[in-house]
Amino acid sequence: MSEPLILRVSRWAREIPDAPAYTFLDYADSADGTERTLSWSRVDLKARALAVRLREVALPGERAAILAPQGLEYVVAMLGAMYARVIAVPLFAPDLPGHADRLIRAYADADPVCVLTTTPALESVRTFIDGRSVPRPKAVLTLDTVSDLLADEWEPEPIGLGDLAYLQYTSGSTRAPAGVEISHGNVTANAEQLWRAFRATPRVSTAALWLPLFHDMGLIATIAAPIVGGNRAVFMDPVAFVMHPVRWLRMLSAYDDVFTGGPNFAYEYTASRVTEREKAALDLSGVTVMLNGAEPLRGSTINRFSEEFAACGLRPEAHTPGYGLAEATVFVTAMDRDLPVRVTAFDRDALTAGRAVPVTGQDAGRGRVSELVSCGVPTGQDVAVVSAYGRAVPDGEVGEIWVRGPNVARAYWRDEERSAEVFGNELEGEEGTWLRTGDLGVVHDGELYVTGRIKDLVIVDGRNHYPQDVEVTVQEADEAVRRDHVAAFAAPGEETERLVVVAERSRRAEGRDPDEIAANVRAAVARNHDLRVHEFVLVEAGAVPRTSSGKIARRACAQAYLDGAFTTAAEGSRT
Repeated sequence: MSEPLILRVSRWAREIPDAPAYTFLDYADSADGTERTLSWSRVDLKARALAVRLREVALPGERAAILAPQGLEYVVAMLGAMYARVIAVPLFAPDLPGHADRLIRAYADADPVCVLTTTPALESVRTFIDGRSVPRPKAVLTLDTVSDLLADEWEPEPIGLGDLAYLQYTSGSTRAPAGVEISHGNVTANAEQLWRAFRATPRVSTAALWLPLFHDMGLIATIAAPIVGGNRAVFMDPVAFVMHPVRWLRMLSAYDDVFTGGPNFAYEYTASRVTEREKAALDLSGVTVMLNGAEPLRGSTINRFSEEFAACGLRPEAHTPGYGLAEATVFVTAMDRDLPVRVTAFDRDALTAGRAVPVTGQDAGRGRVSELVSCGVPTGQDVAVVSAYGRAVPDGEVGEIWVRGPNVARAYWRDEERSAEVFGNELEGEEGTWLRTGDLGVVHDGELYVTGRIKDLVIVDGRNHYPQDVEVTVQEADEAVRRDHVAAFAAPGEETERLVVVAERSRRAEGRDPDEIAANVRAAVARNHDLRVHEFVLVEAGAVPRTSSGKIARRACAQAYLDGAFTTAAEGSRT
């Protein structure tokens, strides 16, 4: 890692100036999507022009908040800020529905001196700034009106690997989102790690994604990783994907060597929505990597997706489970791109007691098992599974996942106490500091399996239960429960915690007796987990809160439950 990643943009602008760098598929005015492309020379030109404009309103080390919609301007905003040594704060336009509170908290915490947006989003940005008690920036710059002629005025400056490149705000659900300090060294290292893990070919492989650019996975996979080898990135707005998920697969079909990624729910959603007629026009034989991360992985989802699109040429080995988090920039581990997905059944009781005991044969089908998906091995970093006493545990024992490497961030923005707790940990017998992820995991046969979040554990009568296991049981107990829209969490009790489950209704709940659905759920949870459901709440579609990255926000759901948000008949049925 000899130079910051941003300097490779100018390198590609010199060596392959006319090669396409970033292509945005715009579905705002066309059902078929309109391609808008910046070559390497054009993206470098626009980034340098923005750097000149930024320097008129911000000094190196000050913050520039990006409140812009998905598009080429967003890419230019990130690269221009890096050139100017201004700390980017990748957020989103204020008119993005459902995330107003998160935007307010992240923006206020970053305290930016300027805002980067686009002309179409300008009115909503002004309303946001004027109508909220948030810091007022010195300037609001519209990215689409910055003159390219300014690029001639840019004079390159030395950029240190230790300089901050951007603040990555995590998907906070019940507290103010935390800004992870990502340095130029961090983003350079992680982009290279991801690129190497995917075994991308310089100037040949294509990244094709729909993930939001303000999210860590979308930012690194779409903007950063392609810079490593001068590769092309093609992307669309997440809303375009949600409206018609086949657009994602059509985008993949257009390239011979293409990598992509998304959270587990996207694969489940796509498999259920793409029609046989749409499949007939797809060719997924060129897909080399389909990274699956950012939320708990489901073997059943991966198998279903592979089966649904096998006739389209999709290789089952292309599906690549992985693990990462914002505090490590994003990417930590992944399966080898040419190995099949590995789903292992573990004895559930042993797993909750802290031991991974694989179950095979007939025993694997008897219900008391947890099926976990291997997240593979790290690339260019170290991973350890650690006990509560700060000691590495042997393979087969559950502990907290710790990470060490050049991609690991140094701190949370303006939070020294929490930074020391998360980033400054020492592992017995090892040099240097480690990142405590807050995730539980186990190494089995040399590969990492993630078992859950420490803070999400449901502890009843002294026994640990993983909420994602309970959620799978609930959604499979009755077809009236909407898949992947279930939250299981602990509520305070007099003597021990109590299990509460909030689940969204599926379309098949119409006309069903809520008590019958609840009875099926209770019976399944008791049978599979030896656990009593204190309260089961069936709510309308969209009521279970999710983070900005699509994960079930269990703690936010628990707080809403305790606040009485699900008490009215219009909102749900409690049994």
